[in-house]
This record gives sequence, structure tokens and C-alpha cells, in this order.
Amino acid sequence: MKETVLVTGGTGFVAGWCIAELLGRGYRVRTTVRDLSREPAVRAAVASVAKDTTDLSFHVAELLDDSGWAEAMAGCDYVLHVASPLSGAPAGDRQAFVAPARQGTLRVLKAAVDAGVKRVVMTSAAATARPPLHLNLVSDETMWADPYDPQFDAYRVSKILAEREAWEFMEANGGATEFSTVLPGAVFGPILTAGNLGSVRIIRDLLRGKPAFVPRLGFWVVDVRDLADLHVRAMTAPAAAGQRFIAAGEFLWLEEVAKALRDGLGARGAKAPTRRLPIFLVKLLAPFLRDLRPLAPLIGRKFELTSQKARGMLGFSPRPARVAIADCANSLFDHDLVRDER
Repeated sequence: MKETVLVTGGTGFVAGWCIAELLGRGYRVRTTVRDLSREPAVRAAVASVAKDTTDLSFHVAELLDDSGWAEAMAGCDYVLHVASPLSGAPAGDRQAFVAPARQGTLRVLKAAVDAGVKRVVMTSAAATARPPLHLNLVSDETMWADPYDPQFDAYRVSKILAEREAWEFMEANGGATEFSTVLPGAVFGPILTAGNLGSVRIIRDLLRGKPAFVPRLGFWVVDVRDLADLHVRAMTAPAAAGQRFIAAGEFLWLEEVAKALRDGLGARGAKAPTRRLPIFLVKLLAPFLRDLRPLAPLIGRKFELTSQKARGMLGFSPRPARVAIADCANSLFDHDLVRDER
């Protein structure tokens, strides 16, 4: 008999690939959306890689509303809690996403426990395991980030607080329901829809030739397909219960990402910038540029982390970052998202 998995936030980038991965492995999948009018678009997007979506159903449920969650959870074996607020924070408000992220997570967990779900896997962020930068430590799953550390923007602050509260809730109230978290780095790879681009906007902007000068910023890359695979592994592996898993492949500086686009895409990547903005100038401009302001503490810094736990315990084997970047870029062209909007 097929097992049933609920994936929250079905319109999202990561959720779409999780749905496709689960369908491909023979699961019956449910997903939540705010409005059922989104069903045709999500189904078509998932069908572009999963082909058969007969076992996919949709339920209306929102992170900040109790209604719909009990019905969505009823009879589910597992839950992948992927949904989280990602954009729209007012400038300088590092608490903007905290309430919806925490409340939404607790709402999902409570409904899962009440429904007798076997295990919930929550998508967190690699930043939740990052120590203060000046300590020069290697991040691993035993570490917890300080949400008041100025290196973190509103999104990462919400992830830190939501994951911590999730673990506290499950330790006190989880009962027979097991819990695990996956902590991804910067998520690239092919998109399924034109909406909810998240970190993929970095690739889109580089393809448009923006910024003209590349700041000395870098990140750990994970392909969305590998991330979806890791979610399923964390969901099914007996040893994964009660564990956190960092999901990251290679570290690349933004200028290396731009070079990968130019080298790997030919004419399609020709606009990717070639010049680096000096670090001192980036730091000087950062307080005045909204997109750079939250990244200012990371300028010129490579923060170390390890994904050895996911590799050793779950067989996580991320594809090369340049493959993820090239496939991401080509999918942006396929969805006609590279043309400058101005």
C-alpha cells in the first residue's frame, strides 16, 4: 500500500521538487496552497519532471490560520514542512518573518502530532548552525546560531528561531512522531515555475549583467534536486530521526558563479559581469544599498561548514555546483525570465 506524504507550500521552488521526487518514488502526495486556483499551474510544473501526477492532491491551508491543517494531515504517514516566508521584509526589520515562521511551524507540527504522523522533516537553513564569524569555526549540526548576531538578515533570523522552537516543541510534545531538519545552503538548480525564485534571483540578475561589478560575496551551493533527494532520505532513514543535516556542496564566490555562467552557457551567459568591486568600496556602499545591507558582515569572508554528516549517514552526494548553476540558468531562459524588466 502506498504511503502518503504532505508537502507544505506546494507553490515553492524546493517544495515543487520534493513533490516531484516523492511521486517518482511511488508515494501518494498531498500539498498545501493558499488558493486552489494555483493547482493547475503547480500540477503542470510538477508534471514537467514527474510525468504522472495522478497521486498528487491539493489542500487549502495557510501558515497563519488553523483551518485546513487537520484535513490535510489526516491519514498522512510523513510530512515535509518546506513552506516559510521568504521575501517582503521592510528594510532593517530583522524580525519581520519571525512570527509567521514560528507560528506556522508550530501549527504544522501540532497538526502532524495530532494526526499521528510517523515523521516530520522540516526545511531550515545552513545559517542556523553558523557560529559568530570572528570565531572562524567550521559549522556543523551541533552548533546553533545566535539570532541577534548582525550577520543574519530577516529570513535567516526567522529560520534560526523557528527551528529552535520546533525542536523544543517536539521534545516536549512529539510523542511517537519523529522529527528531523535539513539545513540547505544557497539553493540553485532548474526552476519549475516562474514564481517564488528565492536565491535563484541571484543567477537571474547575473545573467542580466547585474551588478556591473561583482562584490566579494560567496555561499555554499546545493542543487534543488539533491536537496529534494536528501529530504526523502531524512524522511525514511531510521537513523535520521532526531537529527539535523546540513545540505551543501561547494563554496563559490559570486565572481566564480558569474564565470561559470560565461564559460558554461556561451552566448546566453555573455552578460554575466567580469569585474570585481573592491572590498573596501563594497563595505563603504553597503549601508546605502538595500540588497547589500544585510550581507555586509559576509563581505570578503568564507565561512566554513561541513555536510559530512548527511554524506556519511544518508548518502548525500551533491552534484557539482557549476552543473546546478548552468541548469538553473538554462531553466530561467526556458521560462523567459532573463529579459530585463526595465
